Amino acid sequence: MTFLQVPTATPLGFRELDCTPITLEPSKPKNPFIQKCLKRLVKKGLFGRPHVKRYLYDIHRRGCRPNTIRSSFTAIFLFLSHLKNLGRTYLETITRDDLSRFVEGEQDRGLKPSTVSSRLSCLYAFLGYLVEQEIIHPDVIKKKMYVKVPNALPRAIDPEDVRKFLSVIRTPRDWAMILILLRTGMRIGELLDAKVSSVNLREKRIEIIEASKNRVGRVVYLSDDAVYALKVWFKKRNPGKEHLFYGQKYDALSYSAARARFFKHLEKAGLSHKGYTLHCLRHTFASEMLNGGMSLQCLQELLGHSCIEMTRRYARLTDITRREQYYKAMAIIERGDINGHYRFDHQLP
Repeated sequence: MTFLQVPTATPLGFRELDCTPITLEPSKPKNPFIQKCLKRLVKKGLFGRPHVKRYLYDIHRRGCRPNTIRSSFTAIFLFLSHLKNLGRTYLETITRDDLSRFVEGEQDRGLKPSTVSSRLSCLYAFLGYLVEQEIIHPDVIKKKMYVKVPNALPRAIDPEDVRKFLSVIRTPRDWAMILILLRTGMRIGELLDAKVSSVNLREKRIEIIEASKNRVGRVVYLSDDAVYALKVWFKKRNPGKEHLFYGQKYDALSYSAARARFFKHLEKAGLSHKGYTLHCLRHTFASEMLNGGMSLQCLQELLGHSCIEMTRRYARLTDITRREQYYKAMAIIERGDINGHYRFDHQLP
């Protein structure tokens, strides 16, 4: 019997098929805001795009807030624009002098020290990342620069101005929104994120699932007038809306809309020249609580401060106890009842 010999060589014009299974790596979802930032870099003709992209996605994966990512990109964008104007073309060529010149340029533009300090902090975080990736030399971030920021007092609204302001508010939504801010000390972002399900009128409390700044949840309590204002608002609001306060087009009321309503009422009350902001309602709540005898530790929990030093600023603002102690001590001095027995009786020339 004769067997045909089957050729073992691969026929001409054919290739052996690789039957090894191919594992496709799932594509990572792109963040729309980060993609928009990267397009701005390209449009401006700035270098360092791959490093900026990796950094922004890194802080995004670490759970940083959108506002943090936005602030970081703004600082990086301005710094890269500054480097481009200096003739730099690579991140590897960054020096400490470049950073110093950038800070001086921001100061020359008339920016507030707090703004310059914030941008400098964002830049140091980015440069620290580049050092870890061995893109730039570690000496660039040694002996960090610091911008002196004035330690100003928190701005509270004068009690008489509070009465004037509240007296002009007529709409149930605005009345409830302003009273809640004033009676709970909530940040405006926290209130705008609040949903109806987080409000418990029977127990007079609002649960903040995640704070807008430090992402720590807490509970705040409602005064009787705030509860009444909410009950009026609940009768008027659309029950189909999930958020406590909503706009005409969107489910949640925007910050710009809330801010515009606040300033409209300020103007109506004749207080627009005072320079009050929405955040002043939070400052007012804190100062009034301390004047009412609340401890710093308790106020810290209500305000959601991660550090009690932040709360301690309001102790400098709150002056009722301090004022009483001052006049009590001064009365003793003026009577001459302290050691030394002196009084200032003669008139100045």
